[in-house]
Amino acid sequence: MREEGGELTVRDPVSAPDAEGRPRRVTRRFPLFTKDTARPEGGGRAASGDAFAPARQWPVLAVLGLVGLGLVVTAFGQFRLGTLLIGIALLGGGAMRWLLPDVGMLAVRSRFTDIVTYGVMGLAIVLLAMMAQPNPWLQIPFLKDTLHFTVTSE
Repeated sequence: MREEGGELTVRDPVSAPDAEGRPRRVTRRFPLFTKDTARPEGGGRAASGDAFAPARQWPVLAVLGLVGLGLVVTAFGQFRLGTLLIGIALLGGGAMRWLLPDVGMLAVRSRFTDIVTYGVMGLAIVLLAMMAQPNPWLQIPFLKDTLHFTVTSE
């Protein structure tokens, strides 16, 4: 293991050796038994290191704050509005992950995986909130037929 240009590189042990007997192929992957893991792409601080701690992690705090607000609104009897806030918070997290170069602790996995995860979960929660009974804001006709065929025993 050595550093080249600020990046950690590891010689891949399965490649053919060079004249000195070292493997030729270089990869960014960590060896099998690693003591540490690489930070996700975009996982750097969202603000400079000398900034106040919450300012460095403002993206994740914004998402968690909106989710918390949605949970409080839901607890006070506004189910649809609260769940919409939760879904919008996740969609906003996906948008921040896509648009911002560094999002701090909002970066959990690779950029693509985070965007897809936040987007799918946020969209599912928003759609379910819009279809909640009574008086749904969104009606999808084939879902009623699907439910009818799965519940009835005829």
